[in-house]
Amino acid sequence: MEKQRRALPDYKWIIITVCALMVMTVLGFCSSANSIYIRPITEALGITRASYSVTSSVRYVTTAVVNLFFGVLIYRLGAKLLIMLGFSSLVISTLIYSLADSIPVFCVGSVFLGLGLSFTTTTMVGAVVNRWWGEKKGTVMGFILASNGIGAAVARVILTPIIQSDTFGYRNAYRLVSVILSAVAVMMLILFRNDPKGQPRVKIERKRRIATEADRAAFRKPYFYVALVCVFLTGLTLQGVSGIADPLLIDNGLDSAFVTAVMSVHSIALSGAKLSTGFIYDRFGVRTASVVCYVAAIVAMLSLAYSGAGVLGQTLAVIYAVISSVALPLETVMLPIFARELFGEHSFNSALGIFASVNTAGYAVGGPLANLIFDVFGTYNPWIFASIIIIVAVSVAMHVIITVAKRDAATKETEPYGTV
Repeated sequence: MEKQRRALPDYKWIIITVCALMVMTVLGFCSSANSIYIRPITEALGITRASYSVTSSVRYVTTAVVNLFFGVLIYRLGAKLLIMLGFSSLVISTLIYSLADSIPVFCVGSVFLGLGLSFTTTTMVGAVVNRWWGEKKGTVMGFILASNGIGAAVARVILTPIIQSDTFGYRNAYRLVSVILSAVAVMMLILFRNDPKGQPRVKIERKRRIATEADRAAFRKPYFYVALVCVFLTGLTLQGVSGIADPLLIDNGLDSAFVTAVMSVHSIALSGAKLSTGFIYDRFGVRTASVVCYVAAIVAMLSLAYSGAGVLGQTLAVIYAVISSVALPLETVMLPIFARELFGEHSFNSALGIFASVNTAGYAVGGPLANLIFDVFGTYNPWIFASIIIIVAVSVAMHVIITVAKRDAATKETEPYGTV
């Protein structure tokens, strides 16, 4: 019995490994590298970038709606079933994309993509880490989500030549992704566990009752709604800018090989940035971690705006690739951290689901808005400068929210609803 008890924690490392593999595949191949498809698809089908960006909005709206119910779904169905549903949806989405020849068909694929990402990325990883880990959750979360950068770098190297091999090469790229997703899904089915052995799930109704009481108290706080606005604007600006980086750099005179190399550097740097963000949070707290990310976002946007051909332009492109990776954890690692720090353990799943929903709603607006501005002005720079102003305002507002939330927590019991 003693030997078995000592062996129990070892399975945490299996959970970390399979979750990292899931994130590497799903975010790397289905999300982070998506911008490599924009130019080939729009040129092959003869459509504008603004109209094509509607498909991204459909994806983000789907994710936003599903994430609103994440807390209820994970209590009722468990993480493993949701993950399997997520992978099934992602495979369907890639197959639809491989056959699509019009915006409506792409939109159907985007519905399945949004559903799949809801159950296999940041929100799910946050819930799993919260269940399996007691300490250093930020570092563990950062480590798992860091695999996204590796996946994106690998995806760019593998998929770009396939996409460029033919006018409709993107279709073969999507078919390859569907095969990769299926293989990882089988691995998750075999190895993933909902709960650590010896820590069975409590009765659902009791768990929901405790969480509901905590939610009511947490979501009555005025700063909850201010935080939602900040999370929305963060998603709108960061995704709106990062989503147009590839075509912007090419439009500014950089060749596609250089852009592929630079954005691969970005993907690798993103891995280190996510891990570092989790470590900074565990070591220095939420305020320091968020400030680092917001300042990086401002510097990255400025660098991107002035990137282009020539030594200086290429240098700024490289600076953007590296520094923007430090900003992007605001969309991933920092969401679970904000949810836990502002609203406590019992409201964590619900708060995280809502934060993820609002964040992806920002994605839905940011992409089309950025491309609409491009279609009107012939450049993305007006959008980038507006995003800089928004990020400055958001960083100040979040600093105030964190201060108020900590003061509020200090005046009352931190967990007044009992233990789960």
